[in-house]
Amino acid sequence: QLQLVESGGGLVQPGGSLRLSCAASGSTLDNYAIGWFRQAPGKEREGILCISSGGGTTMYADSVKGRFTISRDNAKNTVYLQMNSLKPEDTAEYYCAARAWTCSAYVRLEGYDYWGQGTQVTVSS
Repeated sequence: QLQLVESGGGLVQPGGSLRLSCAASGSTLDNYAIGWFRQAPGKEREGILCISSGGGTTMYADSVKGRFTISRDNAKNTVYLQMNSLKPEDTAEYYCAARAWTCSAYVRLEGYDYWGQGTQVTVSS
C-alpha cells in the first residue's frame, strides 16, 4: 500500500519561496504520476500540477505557471514542488496524490488512488 507524506509547508512572506516534498513509502513511485492539489478555506480542492511517472510530462494550472515547478527523484521516492514568487492567494493546504502512470485529466480528484495528509502553506506579511 502506497503511503504519501507531504512536508515543507509553513509561513512565508509574499514574494518568498518554499519547497514542498511528497515522500512515498510502502511502494515505489516509479509507476505513478503525482499530482499536487491545494484547498483554501471555503473553496474546493484544485489540481495545480502533475508529473508523469517517468517525469517526461508535466502539467501546470495557469494560476501557478511560471512560479511553481514540479520535479521528482524516483531514486529517493520523492516528488518536489518548488514554489516561488508566492502570493497571499497561494495560501492553502497542499496535498500530493498518486495515480497510475499519466497526468491525463490531472485535475480530477477521482483519478487518484492515494493521497497524503496535507501540509499548510500560509503566505502573509
